[in-house]
Amino acid sequence: MAIEYRITLDDSHEFSYRIELDRDYDRERALAAPSWTRLEHQQCSNCPLKREDFSHCPAAVDLHRVIEDFHGLPAFKKAQFWVRTPEREYTKQAGLEEGLRALLGVIMATSACPVLGRLKPMAQNHLPFANNQEFILRAVSLYLARQYFNFREGRHADWELKGLVRLFQQLQLVNQAFWQRIHDTCEGDSNLKAFLSFFSMSSSMTYSLETQLQKIRPLLMSTGEMLE
Repeated sequence: MAIEYRITLDDSHEFSYRIELDRDYDRERALAAPSWTRLEHQQCSNCPLKREDFSHCPAAVDLHRVIEDFHGLPAFKKAQFWVRTPEREYTKQAGLEEGLRALLGVIMATSACPVLGRLKPMAQNHLPFANNQEFILRAVSLYLARQYFNFREGRHADWELKGLVRLFQQLQLVNQAFWQRIHDTCEGDSNLKAFLSFFSMSSSMTYSLETQLQKIRPLLMSTGEMLE
């Protein structure tokens, strides 16, 4: 199963990517990747990987082609984005910041990184160009569905979402380290802006989850239920 992205710039220059949702760490591909993808370069403070097993950061190896393709291009530059998932197709005229945020996000979530890999259920139900409200709704819904199955199968169910906050705290550390990795190699700002916007969406789950939940409550509750 794969997700395809096609990005066409104003000058008709086109970039195409095919992201296989189930893929392993490719050691040969890692060895051919640029030096900024090495595991020890700006390694995440919560990285569980060992250098003797992983010479390079799995997510960085997967991302480096996109980073290099858009190296030096401004975040506000408009492009035509076409995305095909196994279920449907999407098209949108958008700035590189918004489009790259979606592309980088799905690549990271399907990498061999054990921390980012916890977002794989969201990648398998990929919604490109999601706004903050949609991001919160999907993350909470998928987390609660997992808790329901934990409950059904006799395991602890975290209905208070404490584990979700802890997950996004871990993701924040990854995002911060990745921002520094890309900062070290990028002259332009499109990749940096994309990571900053992705980072801000993740941060909202950590610092103000209750506030974010109140924003989506009207979508889920009838008027009578909201007044109770």
